[in-house]
Amino acid sequence: MNILALSCSPRKNGSTIAILHEALRGAQDARADVELFSVSGKTIQPCDGCWSCATTGKCHIKDDMQDLYEKIILADGIIFGTPIYYWGMTAQAKTVMDRTIALNQPGRNLTNKVAGVVAVCGSLGLVDALKDYSYFFIQRRMLPANQVSAYITSPDELKNMPQCMAAARRLGQQMVALAGMNFKYPEEFIERHGAFGTNRK
Repeated sequence: MNILALSCSPRKNGSTIAILHEALRGAQDARADVELFSVSGKTIQPCDGCWSCATTGKCHIKDDMQDLYEKIILADGIIFGTPIYYWGMTAQAKTVMDRTIALNQPGRNLTNKVAGVVAVCGSLGLVDALKDYSYFFIQRRMLPANQVSAYITSPDELKNMPQCMAAARRLGQQMVALAGMNFKYPEEFIERHGAFGTNRK
């Protein structure tokens, strides 16, 4: 079983990474293979809306997202991590989310993968990021796990937050337990591009 932690923080050694490492420690304790992918230092361009992926199932943009696609496909569960910038997820997090539109073919999609969230915030905006991720998981037919929310401004503060770190480890363990259930979304309700508004003709 493979659990992938995806840090969408531009920082290499920030609070988001620290909590994700703790979550992966919990997944390892539950005997999963784990990996952390950080967007820090990577080149991941925004989606350009060409829609070629709708037919090919592949994004034409050649950047570090191509490597991430393969890691996502191999993962049984993905923990998405983001700090909160200006009351929402980072630009990097939204870019990764947008670029997953290319994962829309049989065997190359997010359907039935377990999804968790780590969100780190200094003040406001955390709830909006959690809401956006929750809707994303529903649209992509994923199985939601828990979320870990931390109101901190520095990873040093985590030394005095044992409950937060315990929650992160529990998230990792929960990811493994849910993935082990082999949940399968009913085939007749899976659409390639998710739900659309009811105003379509």
